[in-house]
Amino acid sequence: MSVPVQAASEKETKEEKDALKACAQMVLSGLRKVADVRDARFLGKVQEDTALCRGGQKALQFRNTPWVDWSNYWGTGDMSTRLPGLIFKDAPGKRGVRGALMDLEFQRIELIKFNLFENSGTYKEYVLGRDGVGGPALKRWDAMRLPASSPFFAAVGGEGQQVCKGDLTRARTLTGICNDVVNPAMGSAGQLFARNVEFEATFPDLSSDQLARNRHGDRLGLLKPDPQVISRKLFTRPQSNPDACREGFGMPGMPVDANCDYKKAPFFNVLAAYWIQFMTHDWFSHMDEGHNAQEYMKVGCESQKVNGVETPLTEEDAKRLGCRPDDRVDKGFVANDAAPEKFTSGSREYMTRAPKVMANNNTAWWDASQIYGYDERSQKRVKRDPADRAKLLLVTNRGKPGYLPVFDANDPISPQWTGQETAAFPDNWTIGLSFLHTVFTREHNAFVDEFRKLAAKKPNDDSGLRNPADPKKKIAYKDVTPDELFECARLVVAAEIAKIHTTEWTPQLLYDEPLYAAMNANWNGLLGSGGGDVSKVLNDIVTKNFGKSDDVKKATSWYSVFASGPGIFGLGSKVRGYDMTKPEFLNGGVNHFGSPFNFPEEFVTVYRLHPLLPDLIEYRELDKDPNKIASKIPIIETFEAKATPMMDERGAANWGLSLGRQRLGLLTLQNHPQFLQNITLSRLDSPTKKLDLAALDLIRDREHGVPRFNEFRRQYGLRQLTSFDDFADAHLPADSPEKAEQLKMTALLREVYGQHVCDASKVITDAQKNEDGTPINDCLGKPNGTTVDNIEDVDTVVGWLAEYTRPHGYAISETQFVVFILNASRRLFSDRFFTSSFRPEFYTTLGVEWVNHNGPGGEVMEKGEPNGHKQPVSPFKRVLLRTVPELAPELSNVVNVFDPWNRDRGSYYTLEWKPRPGAEQDPAFSKP
Repeated sequence: MSVPVQAASEKETKEEKDALKACAQMVLSGLRKVADVRDARFLGKVQEDTALCRGGQKALQFRNTPWVDWSNYWGTGDMSTRLPGLIFKDAPGKRGVRGALMDLEFQRIELIKFNLFENSGTYKEYVLGRDGVGGPALKRWDAMRLPASSPFFAAVGGEGQQVCKGDLTRARTLTGICNDVVNPAMGSAGQLFARNVEFEATFPDLSSDQLARNRHGDRLGLLKPDPQVISRKLFTRPQSNPDACREGFGMPGMPVDANCDYKKAPFFNVLAAYWIQFMTHDWFSHMDEGHNAQEYMKVGCESQKVNGVETPLTEEDAKRLGCRPDDRVDKGFVANDAAPEKFTSGSREYMTRAPKVMANNNTAWWDASQIYGYDERSQKRVKRDPADRAKLLLVTNRGKPGYLPVFDANDPISPQWTGQETAAFPDNWTIGLSFLHTVFTREHNAFVDEFRKLAAKKPNDDSGLRNPADPKKKIAYKDVTPDELFECARLVVAAEIAKIHTTEWTPQLLYDEPLYAAMNANWNGLLGSGGGDVSKVLNDIVTKNFGKSDDVKKATSWYSVFASGPGIFGLGSKVRGYDMTKPEFLNGGVNHFGSPFNFPEEFVTVYRLHPLLPDLIEYRELDKDPNKIASKIPIIETFEAKATPMMDERGAANWGLSLGRQRLGLLTLQNHPQFLQNITLSRLDSPTKKLDLAALDLIRDREHGVPRFNEFRRQYGLRQLTSFDDFADAHLPADSPEKAEQLKMTALLREVYGQHVCDASKVITDAQKNEDGTPINDCLGKPNGTTVDNIEDVDTVVGWLAEYTRPHGYAISETQFVVFILNASRRLFSDRFFTSSFRPEFYTTLGVEWVNHNGPGGEVMEKGEPNGHKQPVSPFKRVLLRTVPELAPELSNVVNVFDPWNRDRGSYYTLEWKPRPGAEQDPAFSKP
């Protein structure tokens, strides 16, 4: 990496000398140990010498705040954080970034060690072990067997030991079974959501746990504090001209002078907002075919705190707030709410699962199931091309080919999806989803076309594909069947999507050097995609030693560290003597760390990202003037079937341009789209047929038993807050307008959630202790009887939106991020198609090269060195150039597709909002 650094000033020279002395002391002290018990965790806080070594006085100054230390290290921000070195110019920056990576790895190790709680019946063995093997080193679980009702029960071994074989191992299966060949049911549709927090910490409103009762008293309930009141006071976007916004519904005719104010992120575009919706449709769903349980419930607008006292809302209060007491919504499904069994280990009693558990009706794998289906019903919505069964069906609209067909009368769909474009997962359909489904359907077909070209050119050559029925027999290009090629294309598309998310979307979401390095290490390894001898050695160490080890420490903590060398993707795929008929090779690179994989409820929580969406899309036209906004289209006018004519009439290229250039919304308080607070949903059987989706986010989290914000942080190994004022950014000058606005919000939090007189005799958590080793009590460090903020009651979503202190370039909060640290790695570690089954036998030789090189024809390098890195053209940019070639002139200026296409990226992670050359006349730059 080469980034110019200015010569050091006298002050900077002194600071670097002090830092080097601290570095020497840090080395003498040695590396910190991984915690043995959960209440002695790292918390992202380092010793004084370490902070001074890695970040100088700034890192020291903010050590006493609740927030992680590494965000104050040198090199972790923009150019202003790159202090000149005494010997090597960039030495402080490199120390800071490497220190940040070390902190992040310590967090990941401890998260793997302390935050895996599986709900399907395996947790007792995770704690107690089995047959002399420690729980975290277990590899097989009876709870992950296929039931007798499965059509594949006999094929995997029936009542005997179950092992997936033959065709069940060749590709991704429809329902997600047999990804792990010795745990066939793992990750399949209908399996239970897991947890990342102690079972006892879930469902705090049920008051079944004494610590929860001490934390919250009687202040919590499904509608306490009132979710609609929280939404209207803490989430609503203020408008300078309400008539130009009309509650997010825009103006008739969609004119350019329509306007809905929102706080914008300068380094992230609206395409990125739709991308994450595209992802979540693949990963998880609590709903069944767009609906929940039959019973309906209230959604608030009933009471608020007045002078700290819960008081019923009057009709005038409701009107002033804009909430609706007559709104109703269907209750969420619960798979099991019977009292969980308990067991004892040592002197402690444990629950075997959470008090209530919910099923994930999608597959949990990164398998592009939103395109290809996750059960028989959704598969019937997948349209394959009758002229070539290897392809997905695309149709011609207005003389232009390559568009999605529309559902017909025979398709198994819910009434609200009538008139929509086809998709396996069609719920909450919008123009952004229409664009992304169109792009990746075209990409599927582009892979098939390239394969067909090779088959025509060299029909008898080895395709790389193999059949486990005769694994040594080469399958020539000409002999690959349409069904086999379809499944290979699915593998490729799913891997591309995972790569885009890991190496492109996430590094733009978390726009700084440590995360660029960390996410690329997750995929390619710390040593890069080229491999090398050391990378190969590390690969062998991981897959032959740690992944198969019965030793708990080797199988968990150190596996995570060593896997960073070769990268998780492809781990175990290059082992000599690979045999696709044997489970030890198929599963060789997989590690579940003793806990079967599924997404935890807490992961769902941190993807409640509605503030990312604007109310209005700034629509542009590529063939006219991309710098001109042609109209302001309300997102609600692109919802469900309305997306079909929007795509038909305007085309994919124009939508790509529009979504690519517009900034998305900041994840912060008072920045939710107003249309989502006032949306009409025809499926609702309620008096208003309206819903406040921002309020519903809170209700669903409470239904799913997500701990409130402060305990959530403790459970994940982050330092707690002690008052609402802790949310304000301590880096800001006391007299700055930004600080004044933040303190205004903290006062509003106090108004909404209230205060109470604390009782120091009440211990409120066992997840952490005070720095002096004493239990944390209700007073949070203040004297007994003090009036304290109800910081413990803050809903998790509210809390992370209120986190004004964030690492440089973070669109999300550090609380959300710590959930990603654990689960972003786990979903790669656990999936054999991203590890030991990433081979030509499954993907074909073309497929492996396509994923590795971001398309056919070998690796293409990006011009220059963005942020100091030589790097290939990003995977999504290559996808768009293939599938929407009209965008090529616009994309020529783009490095990361999720950075606004009209922004000048500048040097080293700048967040400045200024036009790139050619975009100076874009009206997006005429005002903040």
